[in-house]
Amino acid sequence: MVKLTRAAAAALLTCAVALPATTLPATAATPSGPASTTFRSSPVPTALAPSTSSPGSPASVGRLELPAPTGKLGVGTSVLHLVDRSRPDPWVPEADGRELMVTLHYPASRKGHGRPAPYATEEEARLVLQGVGVTDPASVRALAGMGTYSAEDVRPAPGRHPLVLLSPGFGVPRFTLTNVAVELASRGYVVASVDHAYETSGTAVPGGRILTCVACKALEDGRAKGGDVTAARAADVRFVLDRLTGPRPSWAYARMIDRTRIGMAGHSIGGASAATAMLADRRIDAGVNMDGAFWDTLPAGGLGGRPFLFLGTDDETHRPGGEDATWDTTWRALDGWKRWLTVAGSDHFTFSDAPVLQRHFGLPAGPIPADRALAVTRAYLTAFFDEHLKGVPQPLLTGPSATHPEVRFQQP
Repeated sequence: MVKLTRAAAAALLTCAVALPATTLPATAATPSGPASTTFRSSPVPTALAPSTSSPGSPASVGRLELPAPTGKLGVGTSVLHLVDRSRPDPWVPEADGRELMVTLHYPASRKGHGRPAPYATEEEARLVLQGVGVTDPASVRALAGMGTYSAEDVRPAPGRHPLVLLSPGFGVPRFTLTNVAVELASRGYVVASVDHAYETSGTAVPGGRILTCVACKALEDGRAKGGDVTAARAADVRFVLDRLTGPRPSWAYARMIDRTRIGMAGHSIGGASAATAMLADRRIDAGVNMDGAFWDTLPAGGLGGRPFLFLGTDDETHRPGGEDATWDTTWRALDGWKRWLTVAGSDHFTFSDAPVLQRHFGLPAGPIPADRALAVTRAYLTAFFDEHLKGVPQPLLTGPSATHPEVRFQQP
């Protein structure tokens, strides 16, 4: 068995399947699961497990880069540091409030104009790679400097645009959803990717500080449960929405956000948090869970008719009747438009930027090629939000497609 570092162990937690959770009131602002809920042990995830053939040594295949976005619009990027002092941080109560880093990707007025936005800071890149056994400085620099097809703080495109919030998997930073964020922005969305304090391998904040995964230790020790994470993230999302759409917004370009069209998607526990956040905040009109076990049971009224998409692995975990029974339970409770899609050949990390890292560093991965993995995720998230935030019917969501034969429509 490969010996895991703490960061790798934190990534492993994202693969966990939830035990049954308690029912939440429809108006719960900070829902939580039962005290007995724990993360179930899982095998080493193939997406972020170190390669046993050559641990710590990259097996580079071509250049490290994300695929270019397919939309017609240029993409701008802004980074916000937000602090919610109305509540203590659940993982570090002595901190000065709940500290969040948010990356905004948005439609820009011009393509190819402005200073290119980096993928991550070098310290953030070092910490996330350290967790998978890649430690050489050249690899760290390559990851931090990977192109994002976006430019820093460039002038936004005219008009008002729907907002999509993104929440990453537990233990991994917000930049691991960059390919989705940039794709959506190129197609006319403002996208806010949130780093939840003390829940990642490392988040850089002003003053040269790095917030590491205190929550990982709390979960490992049994002092916290998944419902604590989704509750904290729901409160984070509410605060971010207040700061982006409230009367005194924190972002200079907030006027481009259409406050009447808001969606949320997340990977792993970030996907579970999308449902929890929708329960807590009626402003969120549509949600997506990418391969995450749910930690909170929906109330009798479901999500009040709002649409929700399941996008997961096509295996014994996330097919109907699979090991993760929370998908079956949540599916039955959903009372609006819903789809349950699984992707053949995928693994837990297929729905993030991980396939690009897997290919470049020679890490084990599911059979689906990296380019196909990212293309499928982009296509179905874009179609979902186009239909439910822009009101444009999407044939891709009506049944199997020859363009994406990997995607299977489940009918529980």
